[in-house]
Amino acid sequence: MKKVLLPLAIAGSLTVSGCTIDPYTGEQKVSKTAIGAGIGAVLGAAVSSKKDRAKGALIGAALGGGTGYYFDRQEKLLRQKLENTGVSVSRTPEGIHLNMPGNISFPSGQYAIIPTFYETLDSVALVFKEFKKTDIRITGHTDSSGGDALNQTLSEQRSRSVMQYFASQGVGTTRLSFVGYGERYPVASNKTPQGRATNRRVEIEILNPQPQR
Repeated sequence: MKKVLLPLAIAGSLTVSGCTIDPYTGEQKVSKTAIGAGIGAVLGAAVSSKKDRAKGALIGAALGGGTGYYFDRQEKLLRQKLENTGVSVSRTPEGIHLNMPGNISFPSGQYAIIPTFYETLDSVALVFKEFKKTDIRITGHTDSSGGDALNQTLSEQRSRSVMQYFASQGVGTTRLSFVGYGERYPVASNKTPQGRATNRRVEIEILNPQPQR
């Protein structure tokens, strides 16, 4: 029983210490850094030998908390740079998500980036170069207008265009990947002009790098 309680106790104490009170709702909230530390504590203890289990939990907590803090800082800077650009920033369990609507990034039916959008991409590239310890996955999406093959190709071309631009601005190519999903993953109804406009987008996922196999 003690073997199980130790990492859980450490994780619990870290999580509680990372709690804050929302001044508007009175609800208790846990920072993402604290969550990362708690997860790291459990993982660190799990992979350690019996003799060093406590030490492993503390090391894991430090690593997990460090990862959470790293993403916290990156998210904050992205929100500052992308304010009023039309690009949304959100936090996910995997990392950070950027949504770039098609109406501000590409002309209809084309994959050449709108010139006025370069400034926004430049801001994102600067953040990527400052925070080098992440992988960047770029995904293209379309509405249901046109055929499946056309939409698939267009989504790939648009995500590739964004990836190539980041590379041209000095973002490491080993961190970058792209994929096109065509019309497969709508986030709104394709039955209305507004819904179709919402579905035309490029998304960017900022992720922890995957271990080499």
